[in-house]
Amino acid sequence: MLRSVIAATGSYIPPIRVPNSEFLHRDFRAADGSRIHKTNEEIVHQFEAITGIKERRYVAEGTVTSDIAYAAADEALTSSGIDRESLDLIIVAHNFGDVHHEGGQPDLVPSLAARVKARLRIAKPNAAAFDLIFGCPGWIQGVITADAMIRAGDIRRAMVIGADTLSRIADPHDRDSMIYADGAGATILEARDNGNAGILAHATRSDTLDHSTMLTMGPSSVKDEIRLEALFLKMEGRKLYKYALQTVAGSMKECLDKAGIPLRDVSKILIHQANGKMDDAIVSALYDAEKMTPPPDVMPMTISWLGNSSVATVPTLFDLIAKGQLNGYTFHPGEIILFASVGAGMHINAFVYRMP
Repeated sequence: MLRSVIAATGSYIPPIRVPNSEFLHRDFRAADGSRIHKTNEEIVHQFEAITGIKERRYVAEGTVTSDIAYAAADEALTSSGIDRESLDLIIVAHNFGDVHHEGGQPDLVPSLAARVKARLRIAKPNAAAFDLIFGCPGWIQGVITADAMIRAGDIRRAMVIGADTLSRIADPHDRDSMIYADGAGATILEARDNGNAGILAHATRSDTLDHSTMLTMGPSSVKDEIRLEALFLKMEGRKLYKYALQTVAGSMKECLDKAGIPLRDVSKILIHQANGKMDDAIVSALYDAEKMTPPPDVMPMTISWLGNSSVATVPTLFDLIAKGQLNGYTFHPGEIILFASVGAGMHINAFVYRMP
């Protein structure tokens, strides 16, 4: 049976390390612009206890999202030796386009995928290049899209990239700005007829009717200090947390059921790194439904030092493990990996993968 196998990976971890101590002198405000009746020490301590984030990475001043998407893609190609002209498809999942350090409107024309393909110097015209906007689950949705095209016989090899620079759209007066980070991850999927290895099943849902406003763009909480036309990412954190706990585990279970894989056979869960405590609760809910206890090392985490880089969290995590760069985690032939994400939309998706 023809299946999609991850043949190569790459990532870009930005050079600027931003510890939580950098936020101790921020002028944090409530959504209505009023002062918060807590010290910054209390705010930062509570934030770290809830999210598990101790630091995050930002891109350098002259760097934009398409730059780091290209860097991750180039690493995937260089480290694997795959001929870039053999790519039939390039998908770049992101949410905000190229946003420059000095601000201004997001730059989306040409698409980031077109920019990446041009910088990779790929001459092949039949290698389609397009962007995918799907919130934080964008990279997983890109993988699902590429897998469908591979299974249909339309393509043989696809590059799927997740990249964002959330530091450029974070309101400096919003406590949620401490969550956001920058980064990029890339994977190359290829068609292989090698038994059961590869993507086994996937699931996607979009709860737009009642939940589409949990993550939106809006003005700064302090409107007289920042450009009036600027928009920043705004999040209803408590509602999002509750929504995720009620829905994500169910989609993960649906995906396993489609694949015919019992939860006990899953060796690793690579979940979007949005909030450490929320991720723990989602995985616990998944296992609780089966009256099981999660294995202690089933969920590798990078959020404590990389923060939430949106679409980049999962492919970056996969790349670090694939290259033996994450706390002794390694992949083994035949093991089952469950990928999952939740984010703006609200969207949830997952796929089950057997390592080749």
